[in-house]
Amino acid sequence: MADENEHSQRRGPIKSSVGNIAANRRRQQAVTVSKERREALVRTKRLCRDGIVNDDDIDNLGDGDKDMMIDEEQTALDEQTTQAVELLKSALNSQGAGSKTKKVEAIRDLRRLLSKSEIPPVEAALKAEVIPALAQCLAFGSPDEQLLEAAWCLTNIAAGEPEQTKSLLPALPLLIAHLGEKSSIHVAEQCAWALGNVAGEGEELRNVLLSQGALTPLARMMLSNKGSTARTAAWALSNLIKGPDSTAASELIKINGMLDAIVRHLNKADEELATEVAWVVVYLSALSNLAASMLIKSDLVQILVWRLATSDSLQLLIPVLRSLGNLIASDSHKTYVLTAGHDITENVILALVKCLRCEHRVLEKEAAWVLSNIAAGTLAHKQLIYSSEATPLLLHLLSAAPFDIRKEVAYALGNLCVAPVEGHGQPNIILDHLISLVTRGCVPGFVNLVRSADIEAARLGLQFLELVMRGMPDGEGPRLVEKEDGIDAMERFQFHENGELRVLANGLVDKYFGEDYGVEE
Repeated sequence: MADENEHSQRRGPIKSSVGNIAANRRRQQAVTVSKERREALVRTKRLCRDGIVNDDDIDNLGDGDKDMMIDEEQTALDEQTTQAVELLKSALNSQGAGSKTKKVEAIRDLRRLLSKSEIPPVEAALKAEVIPALAQCLAFGSPDEQLLEAAWCLTNIAAGEPEQTKSLLPALPLLIAHLGEKSSIHVAEQCAWALGNVAGEGEELRNVLLSQGALTPLARMMLSNKGSTARTAAWALSNLIKGPDSTAASELIKINGMLDAIVRHLNKADEELATEVAWVVVYLSALSNLAASMLIKSDLVQILVWRLATSDSLQLLIPVLRSLGNLIASDSHKTYVLTAGHDITENVILALVKCLRCEHRVLEKEAAWVLSNIAAGTLAHKQLIYSSEATPLLLHLLSAAPFDIRKEVAYALGNLCVAPVEGHGQPNIILDHLISLVTRGCVPGFVNLVRSADIEAARLGLQFLELVMRGMPDGEGPRLVEKEDGIDAMERFQFHENGELRVLANGLVDKYFGEDYGVEE
């Protein structure tokens, strides 16, 4: 599996010493739920309040029943939940006429308690040993109403705290079994929802699900033309394959029909389904070279660009942009995803400009990252970005944006100023780009990066100051750096614990501000 763990990175020309840091960060980002993603869309676990089907489809609840328990105290709710579990156990042991109806009614009452409160009484249900009873309710041959209600209860238990989610371990094989074609579509979807919550808990439970064979039946469900089925399956799969092991992602893309389904859903589906599928693409493209290669060879890049240009849905734009960035950065040594001069490349730039203008932190950061990778391509790629509306937007963000965005922007601007080089030698400067960016005021932004506590950002700032001092005509570079207190910023590394930065900064100070500096004046 060595090939699956090698992730190349295209934004490296300005800083050969950190060529793989950004790629590793992208991989780490792909296997964690970031604060930004939580703010944009709660995805990892989902409490089921309304179910796969409405209550009206499985019983005739009145309006008063639908509002039950909302205003009850938590202690009273816990007591009722304990009683409901005991009644369910009693119903499961009943025999004779009416026993099936009694079981369905008992589990439905429990499901209402676990669904209608802001804080579901999961702990009370677990203390009453509800899991063995719910597993018994999932027995094959049970009525669909019973299977659906049991899966719904397990879905909400799995949406709880980590230990509550782990309590589902005995029921997982049955939930997976009910994903099969012999189950009704409503039961299969609810089971997929429950499994998605389990997978969202973490690597340990993901590995359990994978070892028990959850990947293939969920993938088959995602192939469906039924929107709710494909959407639920895609969400569950995005939780199941998100790493850090790339094996699941590689296995998923090899399943017959999966690549076609991804392309079809992203091209034709509504934005809600497209969002879930786009998150699957995020993890496929970030974790598996095999998946990234297959996705690149399809029409997916064009479809992602189209979605990026035409959608205003933040929930969709975030995974679409991340997917596009992963694909552009995935395989730089073998192929360019975007060929300079083609309409698709120009459309990408226009779509990224839209994201830079949107003033949403996540999109600005992701757009800058994608631009930095395009800017690390050929001279034609650099010229395309440099001459576009992206450049003034990047310059503005370098001085005005939050730190994490400024760092991504700095990579993009830095890559615009250096020509592609072979090996790890000193990069050649694209002089007209450098002069223009410096004239338009970018030096203070890079000096601020040098002053930051972030090692990667400080290194990037030092490398750009080296370009300025080496490349600006008439020896103007050192003076410009000095004017912005760049000497003071570099001297802070005189005794820095990071040896690489210490040598780099001290070398620049000695070379450009040594004993002879200012003598001619």
